[in-house]
Amino acid sequence: MTEKQLSIFPPRTVAELVEDIEKITKEVQDLYCLDAIPWIIGVSWGKDSSTILQIIWNAIAGLPLEKRTKIIYVITTDTQVENPIVSAWVRKSLEQLKVAAKANEIPIEPHLLKPEVKDTFWVNLIGKGYPAPRNQFRWCTPRLKINPANEFIRKMVRANGETILVLGTRKAESTKRAATMAKHQVGRVRDRLSPNSSLPNSLIYTPIEDWSNNDVWIYLNQWENPWGQSNKELFNMYRGATADNECPLVVDTSTPSCGDSRFGCWVCTMVSKDKSMEAMIQNDEEKEWMQPLLDIRNELDIEDDRDRRDFRRIWGDVQLFERNVNGTIEVKNIPGPYTKEWREHWLRRVLTAQTQIRKNDSEEVKDIILINSQELQEIRRIWLEEKHEFDDSLPRIYQEVTGKSFESEDFDYGAVNSLLGSDEWEVLEKICDGDPMHLELMAKLLDTERQFYTMSRRNGIYDDLKKCFESSSRSQQEAMDNAHYNRNLKKAAQEGDVATVKEVMNNPNYHNNPEKTAAKSDISQSKQLTWANLKFTNENHTDSDK
Repeated sequence: MTEKQLSIFPPRTVAELVEDIEKITKEVQDLYCLDAIPWIIGVSWGKDSSTILQIIWNAIAGLPLEKRTKIIYVITTDTQVENPIVSAWVRKSLEQLKVAAKANEIPIEPHLLKPEVKDTFWVNLIGKGYPAPRNQFRWCTPRLKINPANEFIRKMVRANGETILVLGTRKAESTKRAATMAKHQVGRVRDRLSPNSSLPNSLIYTPIEDWSNNDVWIYLNQWENPWGQSNKELFNMYRGATADNECPLVVDTSTPSCGDSRFGCWVCTMVSKDKSMEAMIQNDEEKEWMQPLLDIRNELDIEDDRDRRDFRRIWGDVQLFERNVNGTIEVKNIPGPYTKEWREHWLRRVLTAQTQIRKNDSEEVKDIILINSQELQEIRRIWLEEKHEFDDSLPRIYQEVTGKSFESEDFDYGAVNSLLGSDEWEVLEKICDGDPMHLELMAKLLDTERQFYTMSRRNGIYDDLKKCFESSSRSQQEAMDNAHYNRNLKKAAQEGDVATVKEVMNNPNYHNNPEKTAAKSDISQSKQLTWANLKFTNENHTDSDK
């Protein structure tokens, strides 16, 4: 804790802490018995959320059985890329909690939440090609954490009208957290219950908001865990790594990244280093098996990954942005998703790490899953259907790395193999003679035709074929030049700069540019015309033509 935070939360004696615990216990009991609104406790099984859960358990246990009338839902979000040590701890804790709650007639019902397959880390990074998360593109948090938790909370709201969400957040965690909590505190509708702007009809209750780190650890070490979990084991987990804050249940984007904390995702690139995993590997030789995970995480986290990514955005067009470099304005393209080569590279790396770790003698990792079969099937579907990569490389890569055949489910790949496959892809590569854009265009056109092949009415085929040309009919340099041309022309037209408009349009570099011809007749025209637009415009055919 910083010196400033210590001044806000000065150390207190054990007697003072005991008094506060008794006060919070009475408060919990009063709030619980006040109405029928269900409670949801968000836990990560770190120090803060474990403290909250233990306090509430003890408070409810102090009530007579006839007053334990409503279920308290305990939710934990498994991102499926959690630190494996913590993930094992969480599953063990959930099972202990479930068994003990039933035995002691405590109305607690634990739930382990997971993101949908389409939202998982590897489906987005390996399947779609999303780059490793950054502050400017923090795509992981909503998909992996916020959405699963919020969906559960909304479900409870729909069933009960409203909920009370209990969190272990504390003002001492960070200056930003203290400011956020203070802002919510102003709008409290009842004592200790704050509104949640992102979740209507859901109130936030933070019983230990004024506790310090010392208060939390004193409590965990002096008060026995009531459901059989070892608080000393939890303390040793923290001691084995850096003294960072735990990752709380994330229900909105104001929650800080937990990548630098003890309870973060092992793939997190939101910080420069995963200090906790490094410390685990360094401090305990029995955890050295995690080194392949750290290697993958560090390989994902490089400052400039432009050479790994497409020059276009994920939807297929070039997008430019301005940046100031030492007083000089540069116009650069925003890089898009990982290329086919790099998506296949990341798949190999994850499968290799999984295979290597499973060979370890340790019982806790012999069946470790870094990427599951549902994710692999979805990645394969994206590569085949959305990216038109009919060489179907995933089963081959899986076989090469694991030595086992890939078992596919819930998706009919027969239609793919009956028309196009790896042999056809190899032939196409030879025909295109190293021209990646030519290969991409031909693959998209052929696979688009293949996708419509079995349809009795091929509605939309011409629109899809036009999209192929719009995204892939130019070389990289031509696409970049065209983006700059359109940007310069649009900017000059908006500013009424006729001289620049004439200069741009008369530039010989754009003599063969179809947008230039269109712009001469209508400078304000916003829709881009490509070769495909021109070819298919005003054609006398219908989408149902075969």
